[in-house]
This record gives sequence, structure tokens and C-alpha cells, in this order.
Amino acid sequence: MLEFEYLKHLPIFEELAPADLAAISNVTLERRYKKNMIIFMEGEPGEGFHYVKSGKVKIVKMAQDGREHIINILGTGEVFAEVLLFNRGPYPATSVALEDSVIGIIKNSDLENVVAENSRIALHIIRVMSKKLIHAQMKIKTLALSDTFSRTAQILTRLSHQYGRPVPGGVQIDVDMTRQDLANLIGTTRETVSRVLSSMKKDKVIEFSDQQIIILDVKRLDRYHEM
Repeated sequence: MLEFEYLKHLPIFEELAPADLAAISNVTLERRYKKNMIIFMEGEPGEGFHYVKSGKVKIVKMAQDGREHIINILGTGEVFAEVLLFNRGPYPATSVALEDSVIGIIKNSDLENVVAENSRIALHIIRVMSKKLIHAQMKIKTLALSDTFSRTAQILTRLSHQYGRPVPGGVQIDVDMTRQDLANLIGTTRETVSRVLSSMKKDKVIEFSDQQIIILDVKRLDRYHEM
């Protein structure tokens, strides 16, 4: 499949014409990372816009006490470091390959040259980034107003939608993630997450082992959002 055929499946480019996608494809780089390799570090000079062509990536921030806070886990087709579009600032977070991954990169300087010659691309990117800003504001509101139990349910629901795999009796979240990783993603402690998961397991909503979670009752998990 030609690279521009792949690019049209990325939300930020999906409505662009083939000629526009081809222009972007001409300035797209591709890099491969092994599991646990750092893609970029927080504070490093920003290179440009990234997307996951295959594999999984986690985006993390480091707290002053050295603890890692996972902002997001991304899979195939998802974009990151888009905040650096048309902005030559540093990376605001660190990205790490959760598994062997192929990452597409479009450098700022190259994309700016493409956009300068095509206003349609610029307007489309602005619209998409506006929608992502609204989503980010909603996420901040959720973190501020929801308790840990509700946030855990929301994160599990989102992960099951993104990385769920049907298994006998339910949906397994197909991400190799420790309890600490999940706690970092939710924004709480490992002990608190363990208590919440144990309560959900007791209610027969989920089943879990050391690094795997299976959703047994999706509807009941959804109802936890309202708690």
C-alpha cells in the first residue's frame, strides 16, 4: 500500500485529497523502535508530528519526585506530539515504545513548506486540532470531577474499545500493562487501583491477573462512570 494510502486513515489527514496526501507522504519519515526504547524525551527540541504505523506507544510525564505519570497509551493509526505542529518548542512529554513499533514522523519544517503551498491542508489541520482541544478539555474536566472508581472504569472502557480482543466470557484488554502503569494512567496510586480492581472483580465485572484484564460485563462497567 502506498504511504499516502496509509496516511488517509489518520484522522488528521483522512479528508484530504490524494494529491494533498501525496505531498505529505513525500516528507514523511519512518523509524523503527524496539520494546521499551525511548522515541523522544520531555524537554528535547521538538522534531515534529508523529504517528503510530504499527505497535503501541505510551506518553508519560515525570513528576518532581521521580514518579511516572502515563498520559496516554496509543495504538496503530493514532498521532502524538501534534502540539508541535507549526511550533518549534520542546517535547512536552516523553514517549516510549510499549512493544516493537514503527513510527511515522513529519518534521515541522517540511510540513510548513507543504502547507505554505496549499491552504486546504492548513485549514483541515486547524479543524482537526480544534476538535482535539475540545477532547482534551473534556478529559481535564473528567479528572477534576470524577472519583478514582469512576476514572478507573472510564479508562478500562476506553482501553477495551481501543485494544479489546474477544475471548471466552468477555473482552481482554490486549495491552501488556502493570498495575503501576494503570495507576499512572488513571492518576492515582498502585494500592488504590488494586483495591478498585478487586472490588470490580468481586462484583464479577472484570477478571484480572498480573498484567491482563478481562471485561466480563461491559454494561455494568459503563454504569460505574456515573458513580
